[in-house]
Amino acid sequence: MTTTKIVFVGAGSVVFTQGLLADILAFPELRDAHIALHDIDAERLATAQGAARLIANDLNANPRITTHLDRREALEGAQFVINIIQVGMREATRTDFDVPAHYGLRQTIGDTLGIGGIFRALRTFPVLRALGEDIAAVCPDAWLLNYTNPMAMNIQYLTQATGLTRVVGLCHSVFWTTHGLAEMLDIPHEEIDYRAAGVNHQAWVLRFEHNGEDLYPRLDALIEKDPQLRRRVRVDMYRRLGYYPTETSEHSSEYVPWYLHHDSEIDRLRLPVGAYLDIVDENMAAYEETRRALANGEPVPVEPTMEYAPQIIHSITTGTPRTIYGNVPNRGLIDNLPAEGIVEVPCLVDALGVQPTRVGALPPQCAALNRAYLSVNDLVVRAALDDEPRNIRHAAMADPATAATLPVERIWDLCDDMVRAHADLLQPGLRATLGH
Repeated sequence: MTTTKIVFVGAGSVVFTQGLLADILAFPELRDAHIALHDIDAERLATAQGAARLIANDLNANPRITTHLDRREALEGAQFVINIIQVGMREATRTDFDVPAHYGLRQTIGDTLGIGGIFRALRTFPVLRALGEDIAAVCPDAWLLNYTNPMAMNIQYLTQATGLTRVVGLCHSVFWTTHGLAEMLDIPHEEIDYRAAGVNHQAWVLRFEHNGEDLYPRLDALIEKDPQLRRRVRVDMYRRLGYYPTETSEHSSEYVPWYLHHDSEIDRLRLPVGAYLDIVDENMAAYEETRRALANGEPVPVEPTMEYAPQIIHSITTGTPRTIYGNVPNRGLIDNLPAEGIVEVPCLVDALGVQPTRVGALPPQCAALNRAYLSVNDLVVRAALDDEPRNIRHAAMADPATAATLPVERIWDLCDDMVRAHADLLQPGLRATLGH
C-alpha cells in the first residue's frame, strides 16, 4: 500500500500547522503518513518540525516527517498539498492597514476584499503561480487544498493562471457559523441540518433546521429579546436580508458600503477597526510560546481544529463519504452568480475526490452582494493575468467599502502608495504608479 504523502507549504505558520497535523494524525489510516514540511524560513521550519514530532508522539502516531527549504523537493510524489503561506507576513499586513488609514479608510480584517484583500492577493499571486508550476511538474495528480486568503481571489487565480483542476479552497466559516447558531438555540450541532452557499466569508445559511423544523423563527425570537445581539453586523444583515451570513461581524462589515464609513455605525455595532493587527500579534506570541516550549522540552498542547483538509484527505484516501464546504469555480453551481467566479458550496468527498454540488439560484438580494464581491475579485485577477495595473485601480473603485469612503482621485492615490509600499512583492508589470 502506498504511503500517503501530505505536503505543508508555508509550514512555518506553526500554530495552524499544529492543528491540522493533530487532526490528520488522529485518523488511524493516516498515522504512518509522510508529512513533508516546507517553508522559506529555516527557523520557523525547524519549529514546525519539533512541534510535529511532539504531536505525533502524543497521538502514538508514526509518520515520516521531513523538512524542506526547497519547495519542489518537498512536493515530489505528493498526493495532497496544503497551502498556508502568508506572503510578506506581519510587516506587509501592517502596511495593508497603515497606508489606507492615512486616507481615512477603515478596515477590520483586511484579508478578503477591500484594499487589504486586493494587495494581499497581488503579492500572493506570483508565489501561487510558481507553486502551480511545481505541482504540475512533480505531482500533477495531487489535490491542492488552499487556506491562504484572500480565498476566492487566490482560487480564481490558481485555476486561471496555472491550469490546475484539483484545487479547492477551504475555510471554517460555514461550520463555525452553524455551530454558533446551534449554541445560541441550545441544540446540539450534530442534530442540525443546514445548507449554505455564496462566496467565501459572504455565504448565506439558506436552510437551518432541526428535525424538519425551520429554526429561523426561533432565531428571530431570540434576537428580538436580546438588544445586544442586534448590535452585531451579521445579525443586522440577517434582519434586513433574511439569511444569516457565514462570517463574523468584523469580516462582514468590510464587504458592504454601509458600516465602516459611519462613526455612528461603528459605535452601534461595536466594530473593532484594525482588529486583525491584534490577531497578527497574538499569532506571533503563540509562535514564540511554541518555540520556548520546544526549547525547554515542555509539552505543546494542541486542540483539534475540525478543519476540512484532514477530512478531505481521509475521505479520498479511505473512500469514506463526507460533505464539506469548498471554494471552487462556479460553472453553473449557482445560477445567478458569474460562471468564472469562485463560489462556496457544499461538496461531496469520497475516493473520487471533491465533487461540488449544484445549489441553483441564491435569493436575489444575497446574489446582488455576492456579485459585487466577485466583480472586485475578477478585476484583481485580471490585473495579474493581463499585467494591467489600471485594473488594480478599477478593483478598488468597484470595492463597496472603499468606494463608500473615498473619492475616486484619492482611491487612485491610495493604490499608488500601496504599490510603492509592496513593490518588491508584486509582479513587475504591476509596479507602475499611475497618478490620476
